[in-house]
Amino acid sequence: MTNPSVKPPQRFRMRFWLVAIFILALYVWSFTGIQFTGIKETAGTISKSILSGLLHPDWSYVYIPEGEDLLRGLLDTLAISVLGTFISAILCVPFAFWAANNISRYRAVTGSGKFMLSLIRTFPEIVMAILFIKAVGPGPYAGVLALGLHSIGMLGKLFSEAVENMDLGPTEALTACGANRLQVLWFAVIPQVLPEFFSFSLYRFEINVRSAAILGMIGAGGIGTPLIFALEARAWNRVGIILLGIIVMVTIIDLISTSIRKRLV
Repeated sequence: MTNPSVKPPQRFRMRFWLVAIFILALYVWSFTGIQFTGIKETAGTISKSILSGLLHPDWSYVYIPEGEDLLRGLLDTLAISVLGTFISAILCVPFAFWAANNISRYRAVTGSGKFMLSLIRTFPEIVMAILFIKAVGPGPYAGVLALGLHSIGMLGKLFSEAVENMDLGPTEALTACGANRLQVLWFAVIPQVLPEFFSFSLYRFEINVRSAAILGMIGAGGIGTPLIFALEARAWNRVGIILLGIIVMVTIIDLISTSIRKRLV
């Protein structure tokens, strides 16, 4: 049994205070970099207008037969998310096996794979969306490419960790029976990692739905385009209905995705 009256070692206490001082200095440095210029006189009036618009959304914008409406924008956002996630879930599989430590015995091979995934994750979706808008033009196509390419980095990392955490018993048994690498991959590796691959893909799809709504604000299609137009026009009631639609769509997708992932894993 341990004695509760025993004091922690001097080295532990010194390390604790060093970490605490470093965190405090980091917070002080962060706050000193923020330039607070005060609150404008019209802030109260603008805040009331925004709140009034959000509490009284424009329900007529939900469906407009002859033009752009909320439902079409949400469906575009959903389509961008689905296609972007599908592209990344397929393309990241080779990267996952490339970066897995238990697949190759050479550290240089797995290290280069991890470096490639880190390099892809370095660029945010919005930066990639701007690049693709310049390359292929504004619209949903640029949003799909941006989400698909950016998601490869994160999904590849999660997939590679799933491969590294799998049970090596079946692979060793098949290898001992004389199976080649393709047979080991097909009958021992894929059945173990496939449920986690699907679970991670669904989780990334939830993130991509939110990201697609933001990418539309810079011209990458989806509900973000009418949202930025409504914000610039100060049409707060339309902003309210668009935000409400995004909240409902994301909530429903989260509930469905969570239910599916519980059954997979």
